[in-house]
Amino acid sequence: MEAALARADAIREVVISKARLRPTAGGSKPALSGWGNLVLDDLSGVLEYRPEEFTITVLAGTPVAEVTALLAENGQYLPCDPPLAAAGATLGGTVASGLSGPGRYRYGGVRDFLLGVRLVTGGGELVTGGGKVVKNAAGFDIPKLMVGSLGRLGVLLELTFKVFPRPERLATLHLELASFQEANAVMQSLAGSSLDLACLDLTPPTDLWLRLGGLADALPQRLARLEEEVGRASSSTVGFSVLEGDADAVSWRQAREFDWVPEGHSLVKLPLNPARLTRLERKLEALETSLEHVQRIPRRYSVAGNVAWLAWPEALSEKALRSLLADLGLTGLAITGRWSHPQLGRPAGEAFLTRLLSVFDPEGKLSLGGQDAA
Repeated sequence: MEAALARADAIREVVISKARLRPTAGGSKPALSGWGNLVLDDLSGVLEYRPEEFTITVLAGTPVAEVTALLAENGQYLPCDPPLAAAGATLGGTVASGLSGPGRYRYGGVRDFLLGVRLVTGGGELVTGGGKVVKNAAGFDIPKLMVGSLGRLGVLLELTFKVFPRPERLATLHLELASFQEANAVMQSLAGSSLDLACLDLTPPTDLWLRLGGLADALPQRLARLEEEVGRASSSTVGFSVLEGDADAVSWRQAREFDWVPEGHSLVKLPLNPARLTRLERKLEALETSLEHVQRIPRRYSVAGNVAWLAWPEALSEKALRSLLADLGLTGLAITGRWSHPQLGRPAGEAFLTRLLSVFDPEGKLSLGGQDAA
């Protein structure tokens, strides 16, 4: 603990002395921290873990993989499914980027599991928000402000999360439908059902991934019920398989680690909703058809169509993506690759963000540049 406090004081001095800085640790999201000049890779370690209380407090630079392994030893996990663990993602970077994996569908995103934070603001103040217990309502909800803040509100030092018991057994139903329209319709039908799915993803044009988790004895019956529901929602199923054990784990690990993103492509996240999903898919299909040198834009619709992940080819310009999103009224966040600014489009809430920045970073030391500076 003394070493952590000393490191916090050292970081505070750095923040005060620098005109501009960008924290970085694992380097798994280079579009967000590629020019980082405040390396936090030594700000790593578990400060407190209480399995019986289902809470864990870590330093912000602690790798996701390290915490995942520790929790697994006690039959616990973070259901928000932090992505890019194999690439070195840290929990601080996960919070700052606001990224969650496919498991967000059932239990919520990273913001729903963050209980407390300690940070150094751009003004050099050491701030603590939230607490180390699940039932805590004292003070402003500063932890929630940090989720998706992209490091603009402060340098994260410590994080406290609530954790859950791991499901006894997991299984995935992989379906191939006749068309994108049918796959999307089945996905939306299942999303509105009472099946209690753990994950619900669509890889276009026709593949659905439906995951169940829970008590081992109950899972076979739940799988049978899921198959019946799919039969009612779908007029024709071209392919059908059940993945369990290693096959199930590998399929979802590949999804959250983005193993499907080819070389020469940049990863982009798009907040979406089912109503706009079909329009986005049509636009992407038309773009693929119009450009001979680009055969395909790999993509995956996660969380029942509420999040789109695009693998944007280097052969296509940043301007082309910005134009596409503007046409659809969407925004995006670049995770990897080289971009003039990682935020694509202007997200809602800019007036509120401006007020927050005036308090947390009055001198603009933590600015991303580009739009932030405008």
